Amino acid sequence: MANNGITLANAHEHIGEEIGLTDWVDIDQMQVNIFGEITRWPTRGHNDPEWAERESPYGGTIIHGFFLLSLITYFVREGGIDPADGLRSLNYGMNKARVLQPVLVGDGIRVRDRIGLMEVVDKGEGKRLITTTHNIEVDGLDGPAAYVEYLNMWFPKVD
Repeated sequence: MANNGITLANAHEHIGEEIGLTDWVDIDQMQVNIFGEITRWPTRGHNDPEWAERESPYGGTIIHGFFLLSLITYFVREGGIDPADGLRSLNYGMNKARVLQPVLVGDGIRVRDRIGLMEVVDKGEGKRLITTTHNIEVDGLDGPAAYVEYLNMWFPKVD
């Protein structure tokens, strides 16, 4: 929120607005394979391009839905939406997370996040629980691939 003048004190005035749009991020098969290994979910549909091309209804490997969702914290930082008067935040969870369509890996894809401000709750002592909406877009696909309502508890800078 720092790039657009939003602060903890005035965030409530910007509910319903788009507050950030990230640059495109490239994702390739190697990243999908690593994600499969570290999450202990290296299934053929995600991690075996030859099998997926032959057997999958999608004609190739697809990105794990949780991989797309896990990019949210990166997108928050890269989207420049940190409040100017915020010291730090803690991940407070998600109200809603939906993977809306499969995303083929192919020769590599590009994703980005369109970020909106949904809700601001005053938690006292200058703290705010801020809910942002995230529409994760994939270059070449119609509509978002994933939608997330993400919550962050923000703590104010102390003078």
